Amino acid sequence: GPPCPTDRLVLQVLAWTLLEGDTVTLRCRGWQEKSITGVRFYHEEKTLGGPLDGTELSLSTLQLHHSSHYHC
Repeated sequence: GPPCPTDRLVLQVLAWTLLEGDTVTLRCRGWQEKSITGVRFYHEEKTLGGPLDGTELSLSTLQLHHSSHYHC
């Protein structure tokens, strides 16, 4: 398929302060509220799978090693 326009996507974290064991939801939205219907999430360069037909992904039971760069 066509390449994903990563410069037009914004990753939001739906939480304030995160502690070990918490659940966090990642949400990817279009820049300037552009409509998107499906995304894939990445932790560093490793795919998290993620809903190709959705824009949110929940990560449960957070651990310290989960801390790093995420993108969609």
